[in-house]
Amino acid sequence: MPENLSLPLEASSAAPPVAPWAADRSAVLGEGPKGALLMFVGEQPGDEEDRKGRPFVGPAGRLLDRALAEAGVDRTACYVTNAVKHFKYVMRGKRRLHQSPDAGDIKLYRPFLLREVEEVAPHLLVALGGTATQALMGQKLPLLKLRGQVFEGPGDRPVLLTVHPSFLLRLPNPELKETEYARFVQELAFAGQAAKQGPAPSG
Repeated sequence: MPENLSLPLEASSAAPPVAPWAADRSAVLGEGPKGALLMFVGEQPGDEEDRKGRPFVGPAGRLLDRALAEAGVDRTACYVTNAVKHFKYVMRGKRRLHQSPDAGDIKLYRPFLLREVEEVAPHLLVALGGTATQALMGQKLPLLKLRGQVFEGPGDRPVLLTVHPSFLLRLPNPELKETEYARFVQELAFAGQAAKQGPAPSG
């Protein structure tokens, strides 16, 4: 079993950077055991994550939990975090609507993410969505074309590219949603097995 040490960076002197738009917001740090074999990286906290101060506890997080369970992967043994540590949003009346991070945001938070990767030292990283892919790989890549493939990432660690759960939630066609969800579960099952076997070949 990996050492059970949630939020490994919180107790250190390290703190994530704060984007100009995030000056009045609290950071949502990663969560999970240091030494986890599998590390998931998403885009940024959502409204629910921001309010609760934990990553992946909103609708996308619940879908990820369901998919992990179906894939036979224990989420409590995984480390989950986001590329951007603050919730970027615009107000519409009383609602806080998600606003995607831009390239400057990704660049600002990337050094902190790379420190997380070093401290957790997973066997396999899973990039959930385009923002996570750009943050881990250091460049924007055609995610839907490369989805399901493994590439060499930070510290020569393998990175599996896949979609963010929110992508699945937004699909309007029920049949397509079911197909894409099944594919997502297969990718998570592959990730779980690959992480147990040790660092996988990338490329």
